[in-house]
Amino acid sequence: MTVTVEKRRAAPHRQAGRARPRPRDSYALFLLPGALAFLAVIVLPFLMNTGVSFTDWQGVGAPGADDFTGLENYRELLDDSEFWASFRHSLFMVLAMAAVPTLLGLVLAAALFDYVGKHFGTKTVAVLRACFYLPQVLPIAVAGIVWSWILAPENGSLNELLKAVGLGSWQQDWLGDPDLALYTVMGVLVWVQLGFPLVVFMAGLQRVDPQLYEAAELDGAGWWRRFWHITLPQIRPETYVVLTWCTIAALKVFGAVYVLTKGGPGGATNVPSYFSFTTFFEKTQVGYGAAISTVLTVVILALSLVGLKLQTRAEDAEMGSRT
Repeated sequence: MTVTVEKRRAAPHRQAGRARPRPRDSYALFLLPGALAFLAVIVLPFLMNTGVSFTDWQGVGAPGADDFTGLENYRELLDDSEFWASFRHSLFMVLAMAAVPTLLGLVLAAALFDYVGKHFGTKTVAVLRACFYLPQVLPIAVAGIVWSWILAPENGSLNELLKAVGLGSWQQDWLGDPDLALYTVMGVLVWVQLGFPLVVFMAGLQRVDPQLYEAAELDGAGWWRRFWHITLPQIRPETYVVLTWCTIAALKVFGAVYVLTKGGPGGATNVPSYFSFTTFFEKTQVGYGAAISTVLTVVILALSLVGLKLQTRAEDAEMGSRT
């Protein structure tokens, strides 16, 4: 009798175990909305844009067979000096939005984490981190308008400050001089981008084993040696993440250029995204503008794959060193 009751009690448990679906069986349902959104928002527009790039469509009506030109737009790009100039300007944007913020963010994050946090407390670190990250939260249109007021040639805050401290000879038309406009925009973009690597690096520093720093201090290692031999190797995956994301942001930068200079003066700050925009909507050369944006997308995808490969390799190396 006891055996029969135990079997009856165990039977529902076995039935419930068989009826319960495995969690991995429902993963596809959670991925489906994101996959559909990815197809609708990214893949389909990219394919449509690529198709338009093989035409000389002017944006009126629907492109027909007579508009098809094959690779003519891409051959024209090879001889377009304005196109190549815009890509050269992108290299300066990569310097301003990827290289410089990564270096400054790494040093500032280490200083906040290793020095300010120990001497002034975590609240001070949190306030400073929020201040550095604030430009990332501000809409680029608002930040650009404020900076255009600051950099205005007449009555701008920067020129007025230089005049007040006796450096009136340094006053410049910061956004109107073709020799200065690109470097001025770069300075604004460094200010905008600095907060992102700082936050990422500070998050990475929190997973570094404190015993490594303690052992180095006992051995007499100074701050710079600890930074070079411990901090940098330990947060290498975060470094690749920051460089990849910031490089992508630099290659497709548009808002800051549009608000501050509109690609001028004389094309001195023109970049591929803005060049494609003006070709699309101002010159109504839709096929040619589509070719510009297609080339830019391919370049970004290639760099993204390289960045992901380097990040994966760094993470595998870190896991191997731990084991």
